[in-house]
Amino acid sequence: MSPQKEVNSQTPRRNSQGSSSYQTNLLAWILKEDLNNSKSISRHEQNNSVEDDEHAEDQGEALQVALRFFEKGLFKTSRSEDKTLEKHLKTVVNVASKNGLAPEEIDILLNVALSGKFGSAVNFRILKYLIPATLISEDSVVKAVSWLCVGKCCGSTKVLFYRWLVAMFDFIDHKEKINLLYGFFFASLQDDGLCPYVCHFLYLLTKKENVKPFRVRKLLDLQAKMGRQPHLQALLSLYKFFVPTLISVSLPVKKKIYFKNSENLWKTALIAMRQRKQGPSPEPLKLMFGPAKIRPGKRKWNAHSLIPVLNSSSHSKEIGKKGMSVSDYLGSNRSFPVEQLRSFPQLLQNIHCLELPSQMGAVLNNSLLLHYINCVKDESILLRLYNWLSQILQEECIWYKVNNYEHGKEFTNFLDTIIKAQCFLQEGFCSCEIFLYKSLPLWDGFCCRSQFLQLMSWVPFSSFSEMKPVIFDHLAQLFFTSTIYFKCSVLESLKELLQNWLLWLSMDINKKIVQNSPLETTFAGSLNSLFQLINYVGWLSTNAMRLESNSTFLLHFVLDFYEKVCDIYINYNLPLMVLVPPGIFYLALLSLDSSILNQLCYIMHRYRKNLITAKQNELVLKTKPEFIFSSKTYEEYNHYLTAMIGCLWTVRPFQKGSCIDSEVFKKIEAKKYTNSLNLVRHPALLSYSVSFLLQGKKWNSYLDYLFSQGLQGLKLFIRSSIHHSFVSSSQSINPMINKR
Repeated sequence: MSPQKEVNSQTPRRNSQGSSSYQTNLLAWILKEDLNNSKSISRHEQNNSVEDDEHAEDQGEALQVALRFFEKGLFKTSRSEDKTLEKHLKTVVNVASKNGLAPEEIDILLNVALSGKFGSAVNFRILKYLIPATLISEDSVVKAVSWLCVGKCCGSTKVLFYRWLVAMFDFIDHKEKINLLYGFFFASLQDDGLCPYVCHFLYLLTKKENVKPFRVRKLLDLQAKMGRQPHLQALLSLYKFFVPTLISVSLPVKKKIYFKNSENLWKTALIAMRQRKQGPSPEPLKLMFGPAKIRPGKRKWNAHSLIPVLNSSSHSKEIGKKGMSVSDYLGSNRSFPVEQLRSFPQLLQNIHCLELPSQMGAVLNNSLLLHYINCVKDESILLRLYNWLSQILQEECIWYKVNNYEHGKEFTNFLDTIIKAQCFLQEGFCSCEIFLYKSLPLWDGFCCRSQFLQLMSWVPFSSFSEMKPVIFDHLAQLFFTSTIYFKCSVLESLKELLQNWLLWLSMDINKKIVQNSPLETTFAGSLNSLFQLINYVGWLSTNAMRLESNSTFLLHFVLDFYEKVCDIYINYNLPLMVLVPPGIFYLALLSLDSSILNQLCYIMHRYRKNLITAKQNELVLKTKPEFIFSSKTYEEYNHYLTAMIGCLWTVRPFQKGSCIDSEVFKKIEAKKYTNSLNLVRHPALLSYSVSFLLQGKKWNSYLDYLFSQGLQGLKLFIRSSIHHSFVSSSQSINPMINKR
């Protein structure tokens, strides 16, 4: 019985029965209808699978016919022949778009496109849809390059071929024979139209043995002729990395993306191919009552499909075809496939012959390969990774262009993977830096906030003046117009950024000292960038405290940042000292929260330690004048110290030299302010003094009582900066630091 008849037959029965029987019959009807629908769905799926198989067989046969037609070539120019050509072209396009092409099919079509049998329009369509289903044979590329020597294809076809080579570089199974043609590719740099794309391909292909003096001279001649083109500077930078002694000209130090993305034509097809290769993400079957709402198909943004699976090359196919065992394959004189890498000792044993994956994005999920990248400083490896990341971040993740948050969870997971890789390598990716430059002006401060701020904390060290207009100016606009929680998150991210910059600069100094290279030329500029970053955070913090009504919660994050700043000299061996801004210092000093006062005391104690250490090193090590703290720094510290001692000990706050004028207290009619601030009456410590008084103890033990309440910062500050009989004689030193 059909569902419609079943409904009609049970309608009068429902009207005559009560509510309970109505519900029972309705449940029975729903269950029976579901059973019928599930049977019809299963029969429909079986019919569809059979039809799909038959359709696939028909497409395969049609593709073979089309390939034979293209191999034979076009001999007539009749309309019927043109229709046949168009028919076979559509067959190739449909099969390549849906399933990709096998290596032997790509071999045939490459020969057709570059042999000049057809016009440039046909060749363009063929090259545009050369999408590999698995891999591309190295021999096919070699044969295709041989057609370039014949000169039967036009310049636009050559350009498209080199763009295809760059886009498909990771899918070529081997590169040894292609590298033997390095001289031919290098000679193609003479062509102005081909030069940018040939440079990009050579950047991916270059090994140390390819760097020769005559090639360096040729590149320098081209640069003198064409100017400082990014693609030429990229190749020169790579040559200088492999053989520094051959190139003496100055080149950009900062890494950047030198080339335009060559994958635009094949972008959608490549992503679809990766998704087919890894399989769709399983989704639970949803059973719904009533008619289903069918929506148009839309490609799902899937973070797992964008990060490729480890696949070095065709080693698994060779093992299967030749009947080789894995042990025999590994025992032969071949590169070690990453699929067999299981442990760190295994990585150490095979690090000299490790074969990287065909798609560099796969290393993001593999800690052993990240170890390998960290140990083997190969510029071409990093460029392949940066190119892949650049494409995914700047083209696939278009959320920052259109505010499309439909796939926010997948994008968040993808960013988390990148952040974990950066934390593992302790190095920021330049692709992420460029992504921040482009997306920050359009970011709303809400979507993927945690990931976005973590990416910002890993921005590579560079000139602050260059980064300010592209990052920090836009960040300030968001900072001042967002909630207090966003402000705290930004301050935490900037603290991590400062720490990463300090680590990088301290390591760089040690390297330069070992190499006996002059530091004055770049070191002063690097310190100035750090100085500007700290002052920028001080400016943000001072204004944020005004906007948030002197929030204690926000002040904790500000002081956390300055806990990192106060120890720069001792912890990182860098001659840099930036004190807390007055707007933050006096807010913390007069805070009602004891934890804020305790934190400020600890910061001032560490400032003292760093300044005394710097003064001792100045006398003993005879530090260069450029690396000595100025007298202004000592004077500013002494002013702060005087104010703190006046508020906590001597009951003489805000004397001459203080940033707070005594006229302010007269205006607010606080006549007895000079007697109202000490360890007993300070508003942050008043609760402790009352509790101590209620216990009936003598005031001589009040200091010990405060120290026992967990105020370690206060304890360190008093013992190091205040001379008192209760403080041990070894700690009784003059609190003032004199700069002579």
